[in-house]
Amino acid sequence: MDDFVVVGRIGPAHGLKGEVFVEPRTDEPERRFTTGARLESAAGSLTVAAARTHSGRLVVRFAEIEGRTAAEAARGTELTVGVDPAERPEDPEEFYDHQLVGLRVETVDGAAVGELSRVEHNAAQDLLVIRTTDREVLFPFVNALVPEVDVAGGRIVIDDRPGLLEDL
Repeated sequence: MDDFVVVGRIGPAHGLKGEVFVEPRTDEPERRFTTGARLESAAGSLTVAAARTHSGRLVVRFAEIEGRTAAEAARGTELTVGVDPAERPEDPEEFYDHQLVGLRVETVDGAAVGELSRVEHNAAQDLLVIRTTDREVLFPFVNALVPEVDVAGGRIVIDDRPGLLEDL
């Protein structure tokens, strides 16, 4: 059974023929948005009919989206693709969200913080959403603050700074 990973989000329409800007949420846009690729959304499957860049942004035409009105209606749609649970990104420093959810989170000193409940992808940086015993904490997912992700060992090590995990 496949796990699903988010690979993009449909942005505004581009032109009159149903093309849309897509905000990639993958380091492999050339793989995920190739002609013929099938993506999933809340509205159903979408087939990439064509993809190109325009002014540094990804523009995609989906076979199922015809015309500007349909393209505008699709704005905000999250795009996912099924991946084998054993599949790993090519870069050893990258992870699929489903690989991280449920991992134990601890500080570099070994103190337990909680469990990772999800990863939020924001424009500036990704955030780890850590479930502690009494609340959720947002923690920046950057190399300087997350020195180790040990999927096989079931843990994520974070390097706390003042103001990030206060009162835990």
